Amino acid sequence: MTDLLIKLFIKKNASPLKTREKYGVLSGFTGIVCNLLLCILKFVAGTLTNSVSVSADAVNNLTDAGTNFVTVMGAKIAGKPVDKDHPFGHGRMEYVAALIVSVFIFLMGFELGKSSIMKIISPETVKFSAVSLAILLCSVAVKLWMAYFNGKLYKLSDNLSLKAVRQDSIGDCVSTLAAAAAMLISAFTPFRLADGIIGTAVALLVLKAGADLLKEVSSRLLGKAPSPELVEKIKKIILEEKNILNVHDLIVHEYGPQKIIASAHAEVPNDLDLMTAHGAIDRVEQQISKELGVMISIHPDPVAVNDKITDKYRKLTEEIIKNYDSSFSFHDFKAIKRDEKTNLVFELVIPHGYGKENSEIIKELRKEFGKRDESLNPIITAEHDFV
Repeated sequence: MTDLLIKLFIKKNASPLKTREKYGVLSGFTGIVCNLLLCILKFVAGTLTNSVSVSADAVNNLTDAGTNFVTVMGAKIAGKPVDKDHPFGHGRMEYVAALIVSVFIFLMGFELGKSSIMKIISPETVKFSAVSLAILLCSVAVKLWMAYFNGKLYKLSDNLSLKAVRQDSIGDCVSTLAAAAAMLISAFTPFRLADGIIGTAVALLVLKAGADLLKEVSSRLLGKAPSPELVEKIKKIILEEKNILNVHDLIVHEYGPQKIIASAHAEVPNDLDLMTAHGAIDRVEQQISKELGVMISIHPDPVAVNDKITDKYRKLTEEIIKNYDSSFSFHDFKAIKRDEKTNLVFELVIPHGYGKENSEIIKELRKEFGKRDESLNPIITAEHDFV
């Protein structure tokens, strides 16, 4: 069924952006149909058995149909081309859609928890129905297929909304099985609190799923750090250029899937002529765009090479910094003689979450330089990596 739907609705010759949109729309409409059917069946079963777990599960499916509609709209908007007001496209709408899904999950978990607690306070008799049990088990089978279906679409498209729908479907399987268990326990044992207790447990699972999804989506919207693999690939391509000595201050912005903008500083020899340096930067930018699909702007930083004074103080600086903390690094180093003083100008890279204030670190490092040579005047700018 999965492969048939993909074959019918996904065109192989469409553009990547259009194909991504089609995957989202296919997932959404398939989910709407399945969830509306399940909602009707469970509502009937819950009414016949007087089970809050089953009725709440019906509401869950109705909510899921709403989230599927959000997935469709998110895919449609995210697939829109760039325009004057959105020069980087509309790709982040996928993350907004996933954020809305997480809110729906939270609301559903809250309502289920409230109803379940009321059942614990005022327990009611749950009627057993073989038909209702069969409906619940069929629902589990449908939701398992939906989880597989959306999981496959997510792997093919890397659409975060589809991952959210997949997780929601797995959660639905758990809640439906719990509802079936509650019906059996309440109907065939004198323990009347089973429906409310199991409903509460399911509500907690649903709320956790919503929290996990919210954390992941919020991270994307706030500006998640790029993957180490992408960072290494970008640096590797830059450093393969023979006229580039080093790279630093790499910044990567994600404007939705498949829309990544980056910038970096590349160190080039200070005696390299401008046209040659410009040509090297151009080659690297084009190669990164072609191989990684990343639009990057690289700023050339001229550094002194084969200069005995600079090399001497660079080695001294490296030694002092590594002795202070081996996790630190530095770049943009310059040694400038001024009368009886030698200014050592560089940018110090401090790991995120370091236990000391930048001003304190700089003060302590300046003391270490003074111990080596009182004529040294380190001019240090502290910063953190962006990747």
